[in-house]
Amino acid sequence: MKFQFQQAVRAIILLAFFAMIFNLHWTGEITKFINPKYENLSKTVAILFLLLFFVQLTRIFSFSTKKQHCHSTEHAYCTQHDHGDSPINKKKVFSYLVIITPLLTGFLMPAKVLDASIADKKGASLILTKQSQTSKIEDYITSNRTVNENIYDEHAQDPMLMEERQEVPKKEYELLKQQLSQNQTIKMTDKDYTIYYEDINKDLSKYLGKKIQLKGFVLNEDSFPQNQLVISRFLITHCIADASIVGFLAEFPKSHTLDDDTWIEVIGTIDITTYNGESLPVIKVDNWVKIEEPEKPYLYPIDILISF
Repeated sequence: MKFQFQQAVRAIILLAFFAMIFNLHWTGEITKFINPKYENLSKTVAILFLLLFFVQLTRIFSFSTKKQHCHSTEHAYCTQHDHGDSPINKKKVFSYLVIITPLLTGFLMPAKVLDASIADKKGASLILTKQSQTSKIEDYITSNRTVNENIYDEHAQDPMLMEERQEVPKKEYELLKQQLSQNQTIKMTDKDYTIYYEDINKDLSKYLGKKIQLKGFVLNEDSFPQNQLVISRFLITHCIADASIVGFLAEFPKSHTLDDDTWIEVIGTIDITTYNGESLPVIKVDNWVKIEEPEKPYLYPIDILISF
């Protein structure tokens, strides 16, 4: 019986991939990398890695087989070949390094939420060219301290938006948009954020003068006046590799001192302004408060099912 070193290395790699994905699900950090609708697919992949690991275990030990090849010429001679692990060449070493790299980053580097620095690299300023909880929030403004609690009134939200659904038929989606646009006060929850965002940028005239309440992280631009910033969110379609930045320009009554990545929640009025020659919505801020970064900071689009 012979120990196959390379087969053992491959088994360890398969087990490591399973352990990494399992750990991400166990800690809940998987949502920092992928859209939650792919969680079951991710679990399936983890199980496949585990099954492949068990299969690979059968290849680690093998009986040494020697084949004798005899060649008859004037002087007969025989050679023996031992079929075990083939030598590890530079190409194989490089292949192993490529495979091991995501494992090292997955285990050694903590999961990090996308922030303003990433938004800046993605060209955050381009998002501007695309595109009675008041008393309770005022209580926090007096001290301007960071708070943990949710200031939304859960009972006041549309029940349709509270369902854990990421897919809706197109007719239902259009009806939902119509209902939302009729609300005098717009409360942009994570569930309906993308619906509002799309419709406000598409048909701003319907929303002018309406009150709006939303949260996001601060993104400053050097070209902005001291009383302006962008209230930003990251939108994840499939995974963080395709993350895009969305948000609204906000205008405060006076200069602010908010740093990038500070999470805030604001109440204001939707108005219109121009930026680089383009008309776009702007939120005239009435009240604002610092909040903790949400447990799930990303937004995810709603899939619209088209029926024929």
